[in-house]
Amino acid sequence: MDVVRTTRILTAADVESGYRAGIFPMAGPMADPDRGVITWHRPKRRAVLPLDTFHASHSLSALLRRRPFEITFDRAFADVVDACADRPSTWISGEFKTVYGELHGQGKAHSVEVWVDGELAGGLYGVHLGGAFFAESMFHRRTNMSKVALAELVSRLRAQGFALLEVQYLTEHLAQFGVIEIPDRKYQARLKAALELSCSFG
Repeated sequence: MDVVRTTRILTAADVESGYRAGIFPMAGPMADPDRGVITWHRPKRRAVLPLDTFHASHSLSALLRRRPFEITFDRAFADVVDACADRPSTWISGEFKTVYGELHGQGKAHSVEVWVDGELAGGLYGVHLGGAFFAESMFHRRTNMSKVALAELVSRLRAQGFALLEVQYLTEHLAQFGVIEIPDRKYQARLKAALELSCSFG
């Protein structure tokens, strides 16, 4: 079990200090009658995406070259979070939307937006501290647009000298991009080094 503690209240300061300590919060899913409980997680094996080994399939690479879309950063943070939460079961509660919105206002949370024909077609959001980016969630309304958002995030982080992109848990979907699992001990060391950097998201 990777839950290290539970709380009933979440604040922006809680989230920042949690990430600095190597833990992250999740709310009970919409179907959970005890949604007021916030669980704090510290997986024994943490999923990270090495920025220098990001893998784009041939079809994604071709799509990125054609660029039938527009990319923006931090233009529609709240809309991206809402879209990520728009699913039958989600841990992104109203409280989480408020708190991460506060972090965005502080310049510590960012979004990537993908627009097609003027409509929000995909995106992602996460928290930025030092030289680390902690990806929270992503979504798509058109095929492959969440993949585009991730590719654009990696490109931005590389350009800005980031050292760590953390994605919490390894899934089959994330594995296709080169996401790997590392032991918590190794993650904590990488986290410490990344937090000592001073990177701008741009």
